[in-house]
Amino acid sequence: MYPNLYYAFKDLFGVDWKFLRFVNSFGFFVAIAFILAAIVLAAELRRKSKQGLLQPTEMMVMVGQPATISQLLLNFLFGFLFGYKILALFLMSKAATEDPQAFIFSPMGSWPAGIGLGLLFAGLKWWDKNKQKLPKPEQRKIRIWPQDRVGEIVIIALVFGLLGAKLFDIFENWGEFLKHPSDFIFSRAGLTFYGGLICAALAIWWYAKKHKIGFWHLNDAAAPALMLAYAVGRIGCQVAGDGDWGIVNNKPKPFSWLPDWMWSYTFPHNVNEAGIKIPGCDDPKYCFQLEHGVYPTAFYETVACLILFAVIWSLRKKFKIPGTLFAFYLVLNGIERFLIETIRVNVRMDIFGLHPTQAELISSLLFLSGIVLWIVLQRRSVLQKAATIKG
Repeated sequence: MYPNLYYAFKDLFGVDWKFLRFVNSFGFFVAIAFILAAIVLAAELRRKSKQGLLQPTEMMVMVGQPATISQLLLNFLFGFLFGYKILALFLMSKAATEDPQAFIFSPMGSWPAGIGLGLLFAGLKWWDKNKQKLPKPEQRKIRIWPQDRVGEIVIIALVFGLLGAKLFDIFENWGEFLKHPSDFIFSRAGLTFYGGLICAALAIWWYAKKHKIGFWHLNDAAAPALMLAYAVGRIGCQVAGDGDWGIVNNKPKPFSWLPDWMWSYTFPHNVNEAGIKIPGCDDPKYCFQLEHGVYPTAFYETVACLILFAVIWSLRKKFKIPGTLFAFYLVLNGIERFLIETIRVNVRMDIFGLHPTQAELISSLLFLSGIVLWIVLQRRSVLQKAATIKG
């Protein structure tokens, strides 16, 4: 397992680059997932715009103005946070930054680096705006297409996705949260995918409505992007060993050519520090592995979701009714996650005598929502066509 990129590069390439320990493996793959999702989403929105299914919005902007106080303050704040935390990782003592993730979530940081970088960012903003300053600022009308807003959509998805993932993890572990609330609120661990999906979807719905982006066309464009992002994100879960693994698997390997880790794995050096101590390991932090091999469910989900992404991508142009591609995605996503739960370790809830996991409950709801949405959209399309013929 590679809890951060330092371990990966040291094992794969034999290099001892200490600075790579600041890059968490899970976060690295999540970042890649967001980038790939943005690329796919932009491509689909651009295709729909060319088909005339999406229209641009117009807005007035003031050009030629010098930097405002709020712009300078915002850039200073961003630079300060970056310097106070990120640059501090390279400037402060090794004892303070030995655990980069814990350091990021702590109040520690470098004030000189924060103030210095804050002033630099504010200065660059002032210089850039001053370079474009006109003798007389003027208003101009610009057109913004939906694909031009992908950056904003991704940021909204990131912020509300992380917030929702944390909230749903608290809900999933409500009993433990009541005992130790601060451990959940300030912990970097504990992110539930479906919580992130639901909260991000609500935020993006509001954003689409505000900017007059066809909601169902946006959902259809997001369907392949969501499936691909989930597949890549699960690579991070597998590589880091973040606890998203399966039940104990002591069954004999079915195929001799299959690598052991694809069938039953102990996740050595996992980031959760779960299991037993690894004999001879002298690492100050990541020296644990599971006592018994388990199903590497994150790897299985990566493979399954890459296949489902290929299915959605190849069929996307055949879905003519807006929203039905997204309904298809909900059905596939619900089935995939429900099936993986049969071999995955998870906390079970108590609902009217039933004991499903949170993922089983939500995946079932997503599956049913996809079916209902498909039927509703199909019927509405038929009624609209009938009304058009009569009219």
